[in-house]
Amino acid sequence: MKIYTNILVALDFSPTAEKVVKRAKEMAEQLHATLMLIHVFEYIPPIEPVGDMMLGIDWGINEQELLELAKERFAQLADQQGIADCNRCVIMGNARTEIARYAEEQGCDLIIIGSHGRSGLARLLGSTANAVLHHAHCDVLAVRADE
Repeated sequence: MKIYTNILVALDFSPTAEKVVKRAKEMAEQLHATLMLIHVFEYIPPIEPVGDMMLGIDWGINEQELLELAKERFAQLADQQGIADCNRCVIMGNARTEIARYAEEQGCDLIIIGSHGRSGLARLLGSTANAVLHHAHCDVLAVRADE
């Protein structure tokens, strides 16, 4: 069995994050592995079609402020789960690609992510866990997070 030494846990702010964190903490403790956390903040600015062009709408939303709020909320989540001392990263982008990219940059050998087990239309569109699995250079553990 492969021994994992650097584990990246991809978290969102869903109620299932607690189950994912618990599983990751248990594995990291058993393997004496480093635990890292990532949250990818996905923000799509509003746009409006104008003829053949798409123009951004200025609704006075400050992306940097939104990112800072996400960082604060992520820090609270880590503190509540007893992993406040872990390295944390909050970035803005597409979770499907950014999680895999960050894991490779950090030399992670395992990514742990929650899977909601959707079906129907959500399955056709694909899930973040499935996309990370196909983009990652390392193993991916999808924690079944039934709600």
